[in-house]
Parts: sequence; C-alpha cells; structure tokens
Amino acid sequence: MLKQLQRARAQRLSRRTFLAGSTAGSLMLAYGGLAAVPSARAELQAGRFAPTVWFELNGEGRLLVNVAKAEMGQHVGTALARIVADELGADWEKVELAHVDTDPRWGYMVTGGSWSVFTSFTTLSQAGAAGRTVLVEAAAGLLGVSVQDCVAADGYISAGDQRIALGDIVARGGIDRQFTAEELAAMPIKTPAQRHLLGKPATAKDIPAKSNGTARYGIDAELPGMIYGRPLIPPTRYGSSVRAVDDSAAQAIAGYQGYEVIRDPSNTLQGWVVVLAEQFWAAKKAADLIKVDWEAGPTAGVNEDAILQRARELSAQDEQPHWVDEGQASGAGKRYEASYETRSALHFTLEPQNALAEFRDGKWHIHAGNQWQSLILPVLAAALEVPESDIVIHSYNLGGGFGRRLFGDYMLPAALAAKAVGKPVKLVLTREDDTRMDCLRSPSLQLLEARLGEDGQPLEWYHDVIAGWPTLTMAPSFMPDSVNGRGKVDPFSANGSNHWYTIPRQRVRAINNDLAQQTFLPGWLRAVGPGWIGWGVEGFMDELAHAAQSDPIDFRLRLLDGSGKNAGEAPNSVAGAQRAHAVLARAKVQAGWGRALPPNEGMGVALATGQERDMPTWIACIAHVRVDRDSGEMKVLKLWQTIDCGTVVHPDGALAQAEGASLWGVSLALYEGTRIENGEVVDLNLDRYTPLRMDQVPELDIRFVESGEVPTGMGEPPMIPVAPAIANAVFAATGVRLRKLPMRPEDFLAAEAAQKAEQSPAA
Repeated sequence: MLKQLQRARAQRLSRRTFLAGSTAGSLMLAYGGLAAVPSARAELQAGRFAPTVWFELNGEGRLLVNVAKAEMGQHVGTALARIVADELGADWEKVELAHVDTDPRWGYMVTGGSWSVFTSFTTLSQAGAAGRTVLVEAAAGLLGVSVQDCVAADGYISAGDQRIALGDIVARGGIDRQFTAEELAAMPIKTPAQRHLLGKPATAKDIPAKSNGTARYGIDAELPGMIYGRPLIPPTRYGSSVRAVDDSAAQAIAGYQGYEVIRDPSNTLQGWVVVLAEQFWAAKKAADLIKVDWEAGPTAGVNEDAILQRARELSAQDEQPHWVDEGQASGAGKRYEASYETRSALHFTLEPQNALAEFRDGKWHIHAGNQWQSLILPVLAAALEVPESDIVIHSYNLGGGFGRRLFGDYMLPAALAAKAVGKPVKLVLTREDDTRMDCLRSPSLQLLEARLGEDGQPLEWYHDVIAGWPTLTMAPSFMPDSVNGRGKVDPFSANGSNHWYTIPRQRVRAINNDLAQQTFLPGWLRAVGPGWIGWGVEGFMDELAHAAQSDPIDFRLRLLDGSGKNAGEAPNSVAGAQRAHAVLARAKVQAGWGRALPPNEGMGVALATGQERDMPTWIACIAHVRVDRDSGEMKVLKLWQTIDCGTVVHPDGALAQAEGASLWGVSLALYEGTRIENGEVVDLNLDRYTPLRMDQVPELDIRFVESGEVPTGMGEPPMIPVAPAIANAVFAATGVRLRKLPMRPEDFLAAEAAQKAEQSPAA
C-alpha cells in the first residue's frame, strides 16, 4: 500500500508546476498545472491552482502550515511544520498550524502506518526549499549581495553583517517565480548540519490548546437544532436484520424523539437501529429501555477457539498465497517447529466513537475525528447516495486513534439517521457500544518451522501467518498479488514476516482466516501485522538460538549480515540489515546484557524492523523481567530500546511515541486481550478488559541513533519487539517458553506444569 501511495503522489507532482508569488503582503506557495502560466502571482491571486497551497508566509513573518494529517496525540502537525519551517528558514515562534477539512486539492488523506513524516518529508522539504530560494533571491536584491552569501534561518535572511526579516521581504512584494516538476525534484534541501529545527528541542504547537481546553475534538462538535443519537447494535456484524422494535417503555423518557431502523445502501451497517433524543443522556436511557427483536446472522454461535481451529485447518491446505518464497530447500539439518497465538485485542480509545452529520446548502457535512478520510468518503457517498463531492468531513482532534479511526464507519449511522429525520444528528457511542462496534485486532495463529545446520545456523525457514485481514474488507484495492499467483495478500497482515535475517531458504504463506472475516470486521491496531507477527518471528528466533546453544543476541547478529536483498536500498533503507545489526549491538551494551541476575529474573531480546521493508525503523529491545514462581505473576522491571529511525524530526514527539508504543507493547503482552463468544467480544468495558495500570509501568531507557538518513516511522514500530522480548526474558528467568498472547499468570503456571509433566520420568 505504501508503494501505491508513493506512486500516486509522484504522478500528481509530475503533472504540476510549483508556483511562488507574493500578493497583498503574503507569500503563497502552490502546485499548479504544467500548462504555461504567465504569472505565478496572478495564478495565486486568482486561485487557479491545484491541489493545494501547502503554506503561507505573511508580511509579519508568520508561517501558516496546512496539515492534512489527523492529530491524535502524536504531534503530527508540529513535525510536518518543522520540516517546512526548517527549509524555509522561518521563526518557529511564528509558526501556526491549520488542520484542513476534506477537499480534492489536499490529495489522498490518510494518517496511519507510521507514514506521515516519511511520506511528507521530501515533498515538504522541497516545497520549503523552493520557498527559501525565492526569498533568498529577493533578499539578495534588496541587500545588494549575491545569492551565495545569503543564509536563511530563524525568520531572517543574513549576509555578513546584514539581514532582513522574511516578513519584510514578503511585505515588499514582487516575488514571481515558477518551478517545473523536474526543478522541484532536483531542489537541494538542507544537509543535517544546516538544519536549525529538525532534531533540536522545540515546543509542540498543539500542546497549549490541549492544555487550556480550547482544542476541539469530535465529541465537542455542536450545531444549531441538532439532536442526539445512540445506536442499538445487532448481535452479529453481518447478516442481522430487525424483525420488530418495541419502544413503549422509552416513551416516558423526557426528550425522547423516537428511533430509526437504518437502511444502509452501502451494506456496511446491517440490522442497526438509532435511538434519538434531545439530549445524549435521554438517548442513552431510552436505548436501554427499547427492545429489538433481531434475526441474528449466521456467525451468532462462533467463538474464539473455533476461529483458531479454522486457522489450523487452513494451514493444512497446500494452495495458499505466498508472501515470501526464496531459495531452494535442501532438507539438511535438524528440524524445529513451534506455533504462536494472539487473542483478540481492542482499541479502547479514550474518546468513544462519535459523529455529527448535517445536510446544508446541498452538501453533507460530517463532523468527526478520522484517520483515513479518503477511505470512508466513497462509503459515505454510497450510503447517502450522493457524489463524493457533495460530502465534506470536517477535521477534529482525535481522542485516541491507534487504527480504530482509520475506518470511519461510526459516521454512517449519524449520517443515515440525519437523512431519515431531516435534521442534524450527533451520534455518541457508550463505551460498551464502542467496544461492540470495534474493528478489533483479529486472533492470529503463526506456524513456524526451521532447520539448523551442524554449525547452528538456520538453513531453512517456513512461516504461516493466519488471521482476519482488515484490508480485504475495507481497502481491497491496496492488496498486492501473492508471489506464487494464488490470489491477493493483505500487506498489513503479512509485513514483519519478510524479515531482514539472512537465511538461504525462506517461505512465508499469508493466509486469510475466512471464519474471522465472516464473524467481525478485522481492524488495524497500532503496529498492524508486525505487531503480532513479530511475536512469532522473534520468539521462534530465540528458540532457535537456544537450540543452537548460542547467545540470543550473538545468534541474531550473525544473521544480520546485510547480504543480498538485506543490503537495503536508497533512500529509505540505506545500509539495510547492517543498521539492525548496529542497534542490536548498541542495545547489548546499553542494557548490560549478560550480567548476573537474581533468581527468577531474566533478560530477553527482540528486534523490530518495522513498519515495512519499504520504510524500516530499526529497533532493538531488551526486557528485564521478574517472575513469581508461586503465583505466576510476571513483572517487567525495565525496558531498553535503541532506535534508528533516520532523521529525528521532532525529538520530544519521537520519544513520546516510543514511550507510548512500548508501554502498549507491555499491555498487550501481559494484560490486554479478550475473546469472541457467540459472535461478539465478551469484555465490553475496562472492568474486565484490563490494560496496563500505572503501578505496572516499567522503567524505560530509550535512545535514538543520531542519523541524517530519511526519517521513517515512529508511531508503531517501538511496540513490535516488546512482547517477544518479555517472553524471551521469562524463558531466560525460568526456562518456561510462552507462545500465547496475552501471557497471564495462569498461562505461566499451566505452561510450567506442562513442561514438568513432559520432563517427568513417567512421561
């Protein structure tokens, strides 16, 4: 999918000219058509350009950066604005952010996959450099110096002992410059040594509004004359229908305004009812009293064990799609095998799902926080039976996204209810509603097999990854062909299995669990495929190291030789697996690997090279764990991470991302998970679904490799190695190998008992 987005962006840019002009005391920069343009200033003033004005600098030196990415706590606007401001030479204190609503001029709108900085860096850098070029040219003329003598930084252009403010240059006007696509692509951007913002401490621009309460989230949206809705969710995601509704008990609720049985032409919502009232609490109370007679869909009896059993059945079938198929099998060496499982996991965003829909002036206006506007727009259009151009999604901060708000299905019942009643409807889900509607992370099964040579080196590696596929249902056009021609593959359910270890023979089969697909809507949860696939890869890698009687870090280091395809490619994966080798070697020293520890304590290691091979972030993680052998409780005492993500654009934001992802990794490893019963998840609120608590937070030691390479993803990769590092530490402490997530005390005790039974003389 990343490659498709990159190609689409390249095609758009190849058809456009970059324009820079100053009108009415403002410098505007835009992309326009390649047709001859007589005047950049005239085009900018007339508004005849597309798709966007990325930023604007006014006569006071204030820089407004338009942000087409969702803000959900990751400071994405700050990061993108720093790229522009650094290249332009702007004063950071005069930078402002504007999060934009949907419009074709902004191009493809998605915030996920840890792509935001990576996919925007070159475009914004070149645009900033083009802006700096025209400002420097103008400044050189005003100061009477050569362009080569000018330096742009901190809101000024300086030449020797002379300088002029960027705002003053703009206020004087007269800038009129065009760049072809070829000139823009060749635009030299600053070297790491020339940067004054990237990688340096600076305040995040979104924090003040979040601190003083002025930040607007979707749940804050209000419109005149709106009413509230709460959904009644059917017993199965698919195939349910409404037989009858009894709202007689709800009639006594003050403000109750009835209900709507939702008819969804897009067929996304099946068997939904929306309860309407003047206030949310009235809608909530009324919904609790209404009785719906549903005809449940065919998966009403499905449970988690059946889904995992189906995964084993599918793995026994020969004709399955291959994600990786390289080298030739020799059959030499000793054979080892293992299976790794994960249970269903939920998003549980702090802000429950919500949306406000209104039809006004011939257009539908949808107010909601969302990560992937370009994904839900065609679904909304199909549901409302209008062209996409008649829908505007207004941007708001997200009170948590983590992949849940990639698919904006929560907008549909609000919009369809508003259409039915002819007035604005604000839909708000309770926590239980939110959980039942969640696009959960599918339970998964991984089957691994390897052969080790006499020297302990892996000769062959076979890997089946089996789960429900989010992309199959929500974005099938982004699925590439399998390498063996056996159909398409969901890259978000296969990435991470195409690791960077050098092994002569490797095969990965990516298998869709059709029963999971029919039972619920599989979703993208932070770190997507690598978040659960890394669990199997790094756990099994540790098992092989133990079988080879090798230190787990040294075993991995020998396989990270950077040969063949693992040499990497410029510009995204320069030096390839050698960078993975480097972070692992540094983490070994950072954590004091190999030192003596008290009884029942151990250290484990895991490597992450996520998010995708196209944009790898190299992370080595070491966990220090203590195990209570009597209770089975596993306590993470400390996590070390060494991270190479190329250029660190916003250090505070990168560290916060790493800390948050690491702690969620601990949560998913030891505490967090649910199960499917009767076609639905059983743990609907935080009294039963138990994420990491404050007293369970370990000490963190996270360090970044200083680098000038292309910046890669930070939002998700630090989560990937945490669970396997913890499991490997538990093994180091106790000799007990755990292969199911989450790893709860009862799981440890059961695994230990089973191991003792296997080792007993009777066995």
